[in-house]
Order: sequence, then C-alpha cells, then structure tokens
Amino acid sequence: MWRVSFLCSVASLATLAFVSGCGPGGGAPGPSEPMAVSLTGAGASFPYPLYSKWFSEYHGAEPSVQISYQSIGSGGGIQALKTRIVDFGASDAPLSDEEASNMPGVVVHIPTVVGAVAVVHRLPAAKQAIRLDGPALTAIYLGQIKRWNDPKLAVLNPGVKLPDLPITVAHRSDGSGTTYLFTSYLAAVSPEWAKRVGAAKSVNWPTGVGGKGNEGVAGTVKQSPGAIGYVELAYAQQNKLSTARLRNTAGAFVEPTVPSTTAAATGAVERMKDDVRVSIVNSPAPGAYPIAGFTYLLVYRQQSDQTEGAALAGFLQWAIREGQAFAVPLGYAPLPEGVLAINQKAIQGLTYQGEPLVAEQGP
Repeated sequence: MWRVSFLCSVASLATLAFVSGCGPGGGAPGPSEPMAVSLTGAGASFPYPLYSKWFSEYHGAEPSVQISYQSIGSGGGIQALKTRIVDFGASDAPLSDEEASNMPGVVVHIPTVVGAVAVVHRLPAAKQAIRLDGPALTAIYLGQIKRWNDPKLAVLNPGVKLPDLPITVAHRSDGSGTTYLFTSYLAAVSPEWAKRVGAAKSVNWPTGVGGKGNEGVAGTVKQSPGAIGYVELAYAQQNKLSTARLRNTAGAFVEPTVPSTTAAATGAVERMKDDVRVSIVNSPAPGAYPIAGFTYLLVYRQQSDQTEGAALAGFLQWAIREGQAFAVPLGYAPLPEGVLAINQKAIQGLTYQGEPLVAEQGP
C-alpha cells in the first residue's frame, strides 16, 4: 500500500487515500476555501467501530479533512507507521521500549478510550449467563478442558445445565492488541500460561482455530455451535453474541459493560502521568471487568508535513473532547478526566521543524 499524490488529484491503493488540495474544477482553492487534506491510518480492529464513527463525524465538522483507516490489527498498524506509509497507527498494545527505539522517529501514544475484551460463546441451550474464572478459561485455551459439561465448568455454574458439546476455541490469526490484552490476562492468572505461551500480540496457540481481526473471531463463534472466543465488546454487541461473566480479583463474577470497564481504569491516572503505557488487566477494583485496556493512536512527535500534521493534531484534539461522547453508545468507556489533560499536553508537543502545531490551551 503506497501513497501517491498528484498536483490536483488523489490516487489511492487498498482503500488508503493520500492528500490532495484542489478547488472546484481542478483549480487552486479559493481564498475562503480551505486546502483539502486526506489522512491515512491503519491498525487495531479493537476500536474500529468507534474510529469509523469518529472519522465520519469529524469530516462532517471539518469537511476539508478526510480520514481513511484500515482495520488490519495492531501489529500491522505498528508496521505501517514504522515504514511511514500511514500518518498514524493504532494499537491496543503500546510499544515496548525496544519497539519504540526501533521506530524511525519518536512515537507519541495518545490513549483514545477504554475497551473491554469480552469472552463470547455460542451455547444455544444455555438459559443463564455462563460464568468462568481465570483457571477455567486458561484450561480451555490450553486445550485441557474440551467439553462444556466438564466438571470444572459445572462447579462454576451451579444450576446451569451445560451441554455435552465439544468446545471450539477461536483466537486471532493476526498480530493483535486484543490478543495482547487477552493473553496478558491469562498470563496474570496462570503461571502455566505465562511460562508456556506468554503475553504478546501474536502467540503460539496450544489449540483452536484462527480468525483475522475481531470480525473474524466473532464470525467463527457465531457460526460454530459450542464455540468460544474473545472480541472487543462492540463486536459482541453488534453480532448479538453471548458474553461470559468473569470472576475478578475481588471474587465477583462481572460481565463486560461500560461501567465495569470504567471501574478497571480507576486509579490508572496517577500512573499515566509518568507513562501512559499502563496495564489495567486484572484490576483490583471491586466492580472491575478483568480484561480491559486503553487503546492508543500512535503518531510521530516530529511531523514531516505541516499541513497534514496540523490536520492530524486538530483531529486528535477533537477525539479527546467531542469524540468521547460517541464512546458509550458503541460499548467503550470514555477517558478519565485526568487522561484528557495528559493527552492535551502530548498533542501540544507535536511539532513541524521544531515549531508546535497547536497553540497551548487547557484540556
């Protein structure tokens, strides 16, 4: 996917558009007509439902700015940013220190919202919410629990008639921030998982079938009786998939919701003042859902084009302010107030040739 620009036209490849600024009839823009700017991004499918809404709404508010985005997974987004074929990347897994040092420029992480990774299943006969804990979920993904009526699952679900049905395990096949959050949880609750598999955007799965993107995993679960998988909450809601209640560190069985996701972020703000790359997996907060995390837009601190850089900074400011109003209806938790101030400072730090792209102002 290469971006190609011409004087007064736009060429695009694989749905990735690049910049052009042309007035009506192909001439230069008039005095009151802003230069058209097209920004490109790629990465996480985790926030894609929200980002799609944001890009549409922002274009309505700022018609001169068009944003195109490919939902290719966090790993793909990071690689696209590294090779500079996009203006921004998106990832649910923040860059490690090593990954950051291998980028061609300093990368700024902008947390956008908080999301939950829902454990979804297809058990047509189940009349009640299925309850799982860390050890049971880990055993399923290690291939040790193979059927739904396993005694270890039955003890967690008293009064629920679990079917004698094989469990089809679904997981991501691509590099994924959703996988990073999910495997971080399994590694946190299971020393065996931490040793055998670990936590990463891509792992060697002990069992199961892979699906590309949150869309692929949701599709596999939806089409396979007895299946279990993990997807961002918005995909569970859109596909009308049943979600399991997970036992958190406080001992409560919690379903993935906006309030339980918000609870998981409680207390993270102070830590984020030093570094926004924090984990809120397995939060100790009493009402917290245990598989939750911030998702990030990744941008270069030093922008290579002043017009595009200013347009990108303008969108980021809109996203952390007006954009937050679109989070809850799509199943995401808005950013805590303190994170907005952290983001504003980061956006004010974006520069072109050493000069700031936005004026200093409050969050």
